[in-house]
Amino acid sequence: MMNKWHKILIILLIFSTPVFSQLTLHITSVPGDTPPGDLIYVAGNFNNWDPGNVGYQMINDGGGQYHLTFSPAVGALEFKFTRGSWATVEGNASGQFRPNRMLNYPGGLMTQNMVIEGWEGLSGQHTASPQVHIVSDVFPIPELNTTRRVWIYLPPDYNQSTNTYPVFYLQDGQNLFDKFYSFSGEWKIDETMDSLYNIDMKSTIVVGIDNGGSDRIDEYSPWVNASYGGGKGELYAQFLVNTLKPYIDSHYRTKPGREFNGIGGSSMGALISFYTGLEYDEVFSKIGVFSPSFWFSDSTYAFANQFEKNFPMKIYFVAGENESASMVPDMLRMKNLLTDKGFEPNEIKYVTLPGSHNEALWSYTYPAAYVWLFSDAWTANHFQKKNEVSIYPNPAQGRFKIQSYTPPGMVRLINMYGQTYTLYSISQGEYDISSLVSGIYIVTAIRSDESTFSLPLIIY
Repeated sequence: MMNKWHKILIILLIFSTPVFSQLTLHITSVPGDTPPGDLIYVAGNFNNWDPGNVGYQMINDGGGQYHLTFSPAVGALEFKFTRGSWATVEGNASGQFRPNRMLNYPGGLMTQNMVIEGWEGLSGQHTASPQVHIVSDVFPIPELNTTRRVWIYLPPDYNQSTNTYPVFYLQDGQNLFDKFYSFSGEWKIDETMDSLYNIDMKSTIVVGIDNGGSDRIDEYSPWVNASYGGGKGELYAQFLVNTLKPYIDSHYRTKPGREFNGIGGSSMGALISFYTGLEYDEVFSKIGVFSPSFWFSDSTYAFANQFEKNFPMKIYFVAGENESASMVPDMLRMKNLLTDKGFEPNEIKYVTLPGSHNEALWSYTYPAAYVWLFSDAWTANHFQKKNEVSIYPNPAQGRFKIQSYTPPGMVRLINMYGQTYTLYSISQGEYDISSLVSGIYIVTAIRSDESTFSLPLIIY
């Protein structure tokens, strides 16, 4: 028989046993067009955003219900459901992009019920313009013993001219041109480039390179992070410089010189673009750095500190103020480091604005970044004069002037998103634009003789 001391001991053991920390994600329904037999996974900040991690495969309970129980760290969780890849990520009920799911996990036992409303991969809606083409679905990357899809945007006049063009190489090609392939929204690069062409601005070839899915982090950092991987970025950079760029230059009408070539990307794509641009500064003169993952390794700063500047460079830094707590301070630290290394004020553009870590922010900031980076690759008077009117300086900062045989007293500026601003001359054709954000605007006005004009203006 059990004496009272045995009973007391058992009670103490029961109440001293720690409560397990377990979160159960319970999917109560999935879209009716979910392909039969497809597996469902969860990818988030708790598993390195791996869209097909077998350890995070949802258990099929039947009847369109799934569940998964695991033990994440206490705190803010971000995640999405997929069918094994970012090409098959969940969307909203219309098959369009939906933001990351957010959940504050306090620890202990917790169950969260959710509904998958739609799948982006099944939306069937392609958004790429006719100017976008696939160079190859299986472009060889001998440096990494793999292949990758490569995209190219050709200016609208490419087939009707013999012009040669600057080139902008961008990472995460799935998210640049076609929403159908995007795993988190698209940058609308083709729509932006078409719009710029239509307002008489010089255009540029844009090359997009798909990321490697589960290999993305490994390929987008030359340095290893003990928790997340990395380390293949040097080989990836060699691919861009030694394999891809020579191919593009030999098969398309490009301007191959460094002064006409740029590289860019966001997040980890910004990290590898920053590294490649500096490591191969004899190849690239322009770097677009969108919300960079400088947190990934302190080696990034050591690398930049050892960099010896041999040529003029232009680097555009931009990030959202609502991203991680370290995003803006990290970016400012890098900007200050480069300034100390001898970069001139006109070689670095540093921008922060309200926004989060997503394609919506990068799509919004791309036009101004692109124009600032590539404006020196165009002839100076290409978009200065039209109908006996000139705008100067252009690009402008703070103020600009209009020279016309009949100066207008009032002008309107229209930005890329259709917003209109009314300006009044502060002195003989000079206008104050100090309160306007960087970007591309259309200047329209009616002169006293009732004639009108429209010209592009770049504010930086």
